[in-house]
Amino acid sequence: MRDYAKVVPKMWHGKTIKALRRSPEGLVVALYLMSSPSSNMLGLFAQPVLYMAHETGLGQEGAMKGLQKCVEVGYCSYDEDSEFVWVHEMASYQIASELKASDLRCKGIQKDYDALPDNPFLGVFFDRYQQAFHLERKRGNSDSSKAPSKGLRSQEQEQEQEQEQEKNEEPNGSVAGGDGAGTDQTCLLDDEPSADVVVKDSKLSRCDVDAVVSAYHEILPELPRVRLLSDKRRKAIARVWRWVLTSKKSDNTPRAQSASEAIEWLRGYFSRARDNDFLMGRSQRSAEHAGWQCDLDFLLTDRGMQHVIERTVTKGGAA
Repeated sequence: MRDYAKVVPKMWHGKTIKALRRSPEGLVVALYLMSSPSSNMLGLFAQPVLYMAHETGLGQEGAMKGLQKCVEVGYCSYDEDSEFVWVHEMASYQIASELKASDLRCKGIQKDYDALPDNPFLGVFFDRYQQAFHLERKRGNSDSSKAPSKGLRSQEQEQEQEQEQEKNEEPNGSVAGGDGAGTDQTCLLDDEPSADVVVKDSKLSRCDVDAVVSAYHEILPELPRVRLLSDKRRKAIARVWRWVLTSKKSDNTPRAQSASEAIEWLRGYFSRARDNDFLMGRSQRSAEHAGWQCDLDFLLTDRGMQHVIERTVTKGGAA
């Protein structure tokens, strides 16, 4: 997290901010992006809408409305899949409009740019600031990075789409009780493990869906119970199971190398979620976000896992 961010007074007279005046949510989001805990001086960073909604107090709908307005007026670009945002002129405000080639900050900017995760805006960022900051090494594809931001769907639209998809699915799971009882719920992942897979033998341990659901019920009894194991939910559990067995923690040690270790890690993950005040509803929420409730489905998403692993203050070690 940066110690400070620059907010230039003359920005209020710029045409982009003027265009946002009719949208209070847009103004709040614009200022938030400039000073977000996730931001950097390049203006190119991962920014989940969930955090924006919570930290601005706008709620999910307000944050998405404001972000969409910022995209429409050309203040920023946002990619919903990667959750990366590029605030177009932020680097010129936070660093300088241009630097001399001898300025040591040019090397620092190149280093920070090189360290960014892959995202759709790497190419267009380089094109915008290559001459201003004397950048030498380009990443990404200019054509894909210049593509317009995808439309941002509201929470209601996402829920409607999920409900429609579930109507078209034929669930072959069973209705599970508190003990996870039901038909055989195990599954073997079909995907081939990546080159750096960290597992014993050459195959992944079988995914014990029953044990995962039971651990969720035991550790998070306040959250909604799992009553139907549809194909969609089983696949989500299997996907996380595979990730636990094929990834490393921040201290570079394997998360798990066997089924028992995978269950143990997931139990720790659910316990970590329990320590998160926002997810458990212990922190104050805006009126628009007051009705939202965390559940197993959210905890199995990339967004949920990022929130639990990166944003939960806990006494535990590396996750």
